[in-house]
Amino acid sequence: MPRFEITPEEESMLRALRAERPARSLIPPPRGFGQRVADLVARNVGSWRFILIQSALLLVWIGLNITAFIERWDPYPFILLNLVLSFQAAYTAPIIMMSQNRASELDRRHAEFDYRINVKAELEIEALHAKIDALREQEILKMLQIIEKLAADRGAETPAP
Repeated sequence: MPRFEITPEEESMLRALRAERPARSLIPPPRGFGQRVADLVARNVGSWRFILIQSALLLVWIGLNITAFIERWDPYPFILLNLVLSFQAAYTAPIIMMSQNRASELDRRHAEFDYRINVKAELEIEALHAKIDALREQEILKMLQIIEKLAADRGAETPAP
């Protein structure tokens, strides 16, 4: 049988949850310049547009260095291209990690908010169940009193043989 009574600890927790306004904690803190740049880089680098543009630039770089008759600035094994891509990866990865760390902190805050709302809802439902059970018991007692009164009245009305 399910439990529909609230313990004193749950009652104090419910009062605390009712008193607080957790929606304010969901407002993200203002982002600084570095955070805005990290979000912008993460949003652009993680897109098909970036992949297509970078692929086109790499093909142009390789094509110009293979077909150029003079001024091959990066001849075949493309060491300069490798250096440029390594440089790009070395800076892009930590910037994306900064953006992901900030996003995961917001996700943690949302999860905590959702948890608190769920606990509050569960405690409120248990409180409602307890109130409904108490009302039902009162109604049953009233009905029993009415039945006993009717039975007593009926017993007094019937004449003895």
